[in-house]
Amino acid sequence: MSKKNDTAVTIISLAISLAIIGGLGWWLTRKNNLFGLLPSQSPSQTSNTATNQTSPSSSNAASQSGPQVATFSQVDGVPQGLFNYGGSTTWAPIRDVVDPQIQTVYPEFRLRYTQHPTQPPGSGTGIRMLIDGELAFSQSSRPIQDAEYQQAEQRGFQLEQIPVALDGIAVAVNHDLQIPGLTVAQVRDIFTGDITNWQEVGGIDQPIQPYSRSPEDSGTVKFFLENVLQGESFGSNVEFISTTTEALRAVSNNVGSIYFASAPEVVPQCSVRSLPLARPQQEFVPPYVEPAVSPANCPQERNQLNDAAFQDGSYPITRRLFVIVKRNGQVDERAGDAYVRLLLSEQGQQAIQKAGFVRIR
Repeated sequence: MSKKNDTAVTIISLAISLAIIGGLGWWLTRKNNLFGLLPSQSPSQTSNTATNQTSPSSSNAASQSGPQVATFSQVDGVPQGLFNYGGSTTWAPIRDVVDPQIQTVYPEFRLRYTQHPTQPPGSGTGIRMLIDGELAFSQSSRPIQDAEYQQAEQRGFQLEQIPVALDGIAVAVNHDLQIPGLTVAQVRDIFTGDITNWQEVGGIDQPIQPYSRSPEDSGTVKFFLENVLQGESFGSNVEFISTTTEALRAVSNNVGSIYFASAPEVVPQCSVRSLPLARPQQEFVPPYVEPAVSPANCPQERNQLNDAAFQDGSYPITRRLFVIVKRNGQVDERAGDAYVRLLLSEQGQQAIQKAGFVRIR
């Protein structure tokens, strides 16, 4: 009997313990639900979930990792209305090719490239205009800077950069300057003023005249300062010119001059020569497909971009081009998302390639 009583007591005690544990688990689950937590989530995970839910389109994940559609007509969620956009001058060839195709398929999705009334066009100007509410979305040839993220947050929204194409930076010199190429370190030293004569890099005894656009507004110049000059300032001998067209004209008239710009703006030009570049201890890689077209055969033939070198990273100075989307839950955000999805479609990537840039998908 004693053993039976002990067994009964043990069973009763176990049942009571299980009931207590079950009740405690029910209470904790109910408490979590009261605070909006799912059983498998921590408070930090809930914060991330809430952020995703307040972003209506989640375009970054949808547009970049989702399945690629073939044509513009298959892109969903294209809003109607007139949408101002602006920004990078590097993007001009893409705009010229892509926008007419978009308007043909979506005539009610009206796009208008808009410049600032007093500031020169460029990535920085476009992002400032986007933050100030003057644009629906912007185009940039450089990433968003921390200060720009903070300015947007102070206005009550966020900015997102979405890459849609690849580009390279090409270095242009005069046709009469006979050097095989430059290392990236030599390019840096030329534009910081440490190298001032072409004789120092195997060329003729000729003073070097570097040209650049202004760093305040040009995304290309910002990228160059950060990634080639590694944060150093331009040398005092650098002459600033407002547009790439004017700079290339100056290079063609001055044997000792040098300039850098987006590869599609430089490589096909007849009036200047694009230099092959090299990393330390590596061979020169041209930004054009070899063999180079002779100036005598241009413009009947033009140099073509070295897409393979840009894509595999063997060309030393490459970058991504971004659409900057305003995350505010309004129609501007939907317009930016739609523009991204159009550019990342197969038709959009083909148009980007036709414009002289390298497709990212």
